[in-house]
Amino acid sequence: MTNFREYPERPLVGVGGVVIGEGGVVLIRRGNQPRRGEWSIPGGKLEVGETLADGVRRELREETGLEVEVAGLIEAFERVYRDPDGRVRFHYVILDYLCRASSAQPKAGGDALEAVWVAEEELDRYELEENVLRVLRKAFAMARESR
Repeated sequence: MTNFREYPERPLVGVGGVVIGEGGVVLIRRGNQPRRGEWSIPGGKLEVGETLADGVRRELREETGLEVEVAGLIEAFERVYRDPDGRVRFHYVILDYLCRASSAQPKAGGDALEAVWVAEEELDRYELEENVLRVLRKAFAMARESR
């Protein structure tokens, strides 16, 4: 049985929040497909009637327990995953935002298996997708510029 995210009729909108703080950046280990078990940026599907910023705040609260301030768009990109027959199994348009946290310690929740602070120099240890690493590096640069 498939869910509404698999084999969609149209792309789904996803939002992510890159929380930069004294401890580095918050990463989560994904609990759902696609990429279950992998480390990534916290986020998820935008709900109908929800603003982008409200969606980022909700997803961060659900997956990390953090209350965040949404500072600005880092990047928009898409992810398309095909099955062995070439049919589109997942298709997301993702908007990742730079965020600041008002509380310090992330706690995994929602569909996140783990939530941790990771120092910028330790990112390579987490086997992140190239596009995730690119967004994180942009976020660190943006955070340095805004200080």
